[in-house]
Amino acid sequence: MTIFTQNGPLAEAEFDRLEKFLKGCKGGRAMNIEELDGFFSALVAGPDIVMPSQYLPEVFGRGTSDTREFDSLEEANEILALMMRHWNDIAGTLSKDEAYLPILLEDENGVAHGNDWARGFVRGTNIRHDGWARLLGDDDHGGCMIPMLMLYHEHDEDPALRPEPIGPDQREKTIQHMAAGLLGAYRYFRQHGQPYASTRAHQPRHAESKIGRNDPCPCGSGKKYKRCCGGATIN
Repeated sequence: MTIFTQNGPLAEAEFDRLEKFLKGCKGGRAMNIEELDGFFSALVAGPDIVMPSQYLPEVFGRGTSDTREFDSLEEANEILALMMRHWNDIAGTLSKDEAYLPILLEDENGVAHGNDWARGFVRGTNIRHDGWARLLGDDDHGGCMIPMLMLYHEHDEDPALRPEPIGPDQREKTIQHMAAGLLGAYRYFRQHGQPYASTRAHQPRHAESKIGRNDPCPCGSGKKYKRCCGGATIN
């Protein structure tokens, strides 16, 4: 019997399941769905590969790799499969040279602000800071980052970093430009990045069989699964 057999975008119920898990992570510092979407978007579009052992601690908001996030091995497989499918959805969309539309949460008035997405995106760029700095410093292509930075700095503690007030119509356009900017960044790194960016980035991630507790962790850490992403406290 295999797992991870489903393909395609997550259904609403699956997003709800993933959101519930993230809200329940220890410490209360895990990303929400919107921030996760921005974070994954930056990692997919970026200059080179980022291993799960590097980005999962950011997702879960944990201060140490030894923190246990899952209640069981089954839950670990379930959650990692959902995240893998969402990653592949973003990668598959961008690899077809199509704009990926951000997943945004709405407030009590039904307004999507996009700030969490931008924060997640910037967190993703920080993992490969030097590569993204090249894009920002490129006079011909760096402008694709402006929409993300506008929403990232909208409520910055430093007034000098805040953009001019963003009205409803401008916010909608900024979010649209953010999607276009993501595709622009993806194109830039496919053309100017390392060999991984132009070849392996188009290959979806697969996991063909169930992960055993003593198997090597698929995140690439070199640890056994039970000592890494699959480490679980059974309640």
